[in-house]
Amino acid sequence: MSAGLVRVLIGDDHRIVREGIKQVLADAPEVQVVAEASTGPEVLTWVEQLHAQGQPGLDLVLLDIALPGRDGLDVLQSIKRDRPRLPVLMISTYPESQYAARCIKLGASGYLNKSADPDDMIAGVRRVAGGGIYLSAAAAQSLAESVAGLASGTKVGADTLSHREHQVFRLLVTGMSVTQIGAQLGLASNTVSTYRARVLEKTGTRNDVELALYAERMAQNRPTR
Repeated sequence: MSAGLVRVLIGDDHRIVREGIKQVLADAPEVQVVAEASTGPEVLTWVEQLHAQGQPGLDLVLLDIALPGRDGLDVLQSIKRDRPRLPVLMISTYPESQYAARCIKLGASGYLNKSADPDDMIAGVRRVAGGGIYLSAAAAQSLAESVAGLASGTKVGADTLSHREHQVFRLLVTGMSVTQIGAQLGLASNTVSTYRARVLEKTGTRNDVELALYAERMAQNRPTR
């Protein structure tokens, strides 16, 4: 970050969301949106282009979880592997109780729900671009509970899912079929079926309908801000 300028890449598959974020960030004169991407691969392409010699550079990635082409959590892992010093602030409609702790563990510098107030988004961008961590009160509580569960060995349900299992879980509850999930994640259908079976076992559900109800209960039980 040079001369106080915060150069931001927005990765979200909905144009109206990207436009809304740009309008919010326009109230912060030091923040400049230098690129937009609508798919996971596009995000990674822009990251490399903006870090190439002669380009203006990049200070922060605002990254959605639900990206086509490549899952946002996979993109996060790739960024942190190849550009470990580049901060990533995750943005999502998913509740903090389901995703905040997982994103932080994968290297994100913060988690922000898309329903957050504009002032919170600007504060989050400034905090993360400055090298800090930004979490809402709900996200911080989720992270604390996750850490406490690890320490006590009492992880249950969705908290026990591996990264890939959690991806399959998220896509199953959106109504996607095994075949569609395989295409989304680049996996064979039988591999997805294996992950699905593990997800059902770990969450104590018997089918996709019960799994969707389980996810809904998780969302309703999230901490309030």
